[in-house]
Amino acid sequence: MITPLRAFRFSVGLLLLLLATLLQAESDSPISQLLKAKEPPEGVVFEIVTGDEAALEWAIPRTQHYIQQLRTRFPNLPIAVVTHGREMFTLQKRNEVGGQDVHKQVKSLVEQQDVVLHVCGTYAGWKGLTAEDFPAYVDVAAAGPTQINDYVALGYVKVLIKNKD
Repeated sequence: MITPLRAFRFSVGLLLLLLATLLQAESDSPISQLLKAKEPPEGVVFEIVTGDEAALEWAIPRTQHYIQQLRTRFPNLPIAVVTHGREMFTLQKRNEVGGQDVHKQVKSLVEQQDVVLHVCGTYAGWKGLTAEDFPAYVDVAAAGPTQINDYVALGYVKVLIKNKD
């Protein structure tokens, strides 16, 4: 028979195990690994790819937070962001008024924080869009995945931005 005290102890033990697992997962994150490194990598490329058109509302602030942490540790670290899912369409010129916060954040990343931001020209083309449909601070790369691979070939560390929080 399970007593209330035994059930309580089991619940507390399970909760502690879950907490330890979550803390371990956070300490193993790519950002944590980079921050622990003695030397910086050649650069960091953040990959954002989702099926959610509104994803940049959480992905850009999260990316900004990571960039701030990395630049505090390695001030001259080259950083790029490649967005190549449905979320990239928020960055069209026609959305500058409605997506004002995201546009302001991206413009700040590019113009004030020396970050290069790319969208996928191939995916844009499938939707009938060209480079002219995006503001000047957004680089339209030929293909998002190829752009990421080019950065990785240069020694950049790729960090996938996921909606896990």
